[in-house]
Order: sequence, then structure tokens, then C-alpha cells
Amino acid sequence: MRLFIALQLNDEIKGALQDMQNFMRDRGVKGNYTKRENLHLTLAFIGEFDDPQTVLDAIDRAGLRPFEITLSGTGSFKSLWWAGIDGGMALQSFARRLRRELDAAGIPYDHKKFSPHITLIRKPECCGTDSESEILTALNDTKGIRMTVDHVSLMRSDRGEHGMIYTEIK
Repeated sequence: MRLFIALQLNDEIKGALQDMQNFMRDRGVKGNYTKRENLHLTLAFIGEFDDPQTVLDAIDRAGLRPFEITLSGTGSFKSLWWAGIDGGMALQSFARRLRRELDAAGIPYDHKKFSPHITLIRKPECCGTDSESEILTALNDTKGIRMTVDHVSLMRSDRGEHGMIYTEIK
């Protein structure tokens, strides 16, 4: 099964992210928008791995202590636009502990540098008069919305008829 570890977002943050997506649509941006139910912050992408309990044990050993995250701007990586997340040292520290526990348990994961973001759209195409930079800059008004993180989710990812389906294992 295809797995990843994520922070699920509260309704206020999901609403703000949806507002960002609606703003992009209103500006004529086409692409593969992330569905509301799939909006999340990935801590570690594992990929194919058939022992979810080993992953859950590693998550427990990482020792989550509640902390706050805040929406903090927008940006892009090649063919992906994202909303940034600021969790300060608490988020960075937890991500490091989690990855150390995954390594110790021999669980494979994507070792890319942790860059906290939420994917808004993949393969965006600007169709209106605004440039990518103008649109992303205008979206920065949404900064500052917060939530407390007190749970980490192990997620399963399956291809559905209309895109990816993410299911929380625990």
C-alpha cells in the first residue's frame, strides 16, 4: 500500500486554502486543483510499504508535543503552486525526530529536504491577464490563520477514477 505521514488540517485552514484556489480559478488558472478533502501537510512520503503498524510505532516514538502552525504565504516548485506553513522550531524538530525514527525502523521514505507546504494546484496554466507572480502575491493576504497540531496521521493513497483518494489509517 502507498503510505505517507501527514498533518490533517482544520476547517478554518481548509476554507482559507479553498478561497485561495477559488481566487486562482477566478483569475483563469487551469490545472489539477487539490480537492478540499485531500488538503494536508506531508511530513514524510513513504510510498509502497505493507507494514503500517511499524510506521505507527515510529510515529509514536517520535513523541508529538502539541504546537501551532500558521499559513505563511505562497510559492511554487516547478509545476506546483503551494501555500506555506510556519510551525517554527516545533514543526522542524518533530519532522527531524519522525524521520530519525523512520530511519531507525528501516522504513523507506523520500529524503527530500522538509519544506512545509500544502499543494494547492499541480500543472497550473495562467489563462488570464495576471502572471503567476501577481496571483501568488495576491494570495498572501491569507497569511496568519493558525491551528494547533495535536495529532499526526498515517495516510493511505489510492488512485481513484477522479484522482487520488487519501484515507487515514490512524
